[in-house]
Amino acid sequence: MPLLAVHGYASEFFKAGSTLSFVTNSVLVALVVLGLVLWFSRKATKNMTLIPHKAQNFFEFIVEFLYNQVEGIVGPKVAPRTFPLLATIFIYILVSNWFGLLPGIGTIGWGEGTGFLSVKEVHDPLLRPPTADLNMTFGLSVSMFLVWLYVTISEVGVWGFIVHTFGPKGGLKGLMGAIVALVFLFVGVVEVFSILFRPITLSFRLFGNILAGENVLHTMSGMGGFIGSILAPFPFYFMELLVGILQAIVFTLLCAVYIQLSTTHDDHGHEEAHH
Repeated sequence: MPLLAVHGYASEFFKAGSTLSFVTNSVLVALVVLGLVLWFSRKATKNMTLIPHKAQNFFEFIVEFLYNQVEGIVGPKVAPRTFPLLATIFIYILVSNWFGLLPGIGTIGWGEGTGFLSVKEVHDPLLRPPTADLNMTFGLSVSMFLVWLYVTISEVGVWGFIVHTFGPKGGLKGLMGAIVALVFLFVGVVEVFSILFRPITLSFRLFGNILAGENVLHTMSGMGGFIGSILAPFPFYFMELLVGILQAIVFTLLCAVYIQLSTTHDDHGHEEAHH
């Protein structure tokens, strides 16, 4: 049996070199998830009333809840600018993660048969969740990185970001001040590398957890013949429901914290100096 029950890469529907070669099994599901999110948001906001209908009420609850969480992290000044993307990213990742648990997503495709009344080992699924594709998770991470960069420069400016990253803290003078300045210069270089690696760590964390869960479900589905393939993975579906929402929270929370760290430090510094 291969190390991974499901390949870690997406499968193309069209031949290499074709104008549609970018359409993979994860891209197709990503478009379906996007369509569902857009359809529901449109349905909930099309005919809004003072006494909200069920869809509007649920949508308003999600928006209000998420906005309060984002505002509590990045602050009331930055929240209006960052909330639309942070909320969209959270909802999209959550729906993508849970969409991958639907029957047929990742379980129908090509592989090796394991005998009569037993499940086929699907190594190359016809459809797979978008977040189990590293291209998708990396694209989300790079998008958030660009937004972080734009918001940071807009709030503190290029020079403010350089001073925050490399500037010495503590206000020491003389020899100790020079030593502290060298230390913070080194720390700033390390911080720059840490910032550049953020898209990689964000994308691999989300991709790894979703791919691992997909392989767990496939492995359990291949145990115990036909009946076992239905009963064995059943408890793990509840675990993957939890993993799906946790990974959406972690991804969005880290992005919000990165924005908060680079946009509110000056305010804290001024407050401390004032006091």
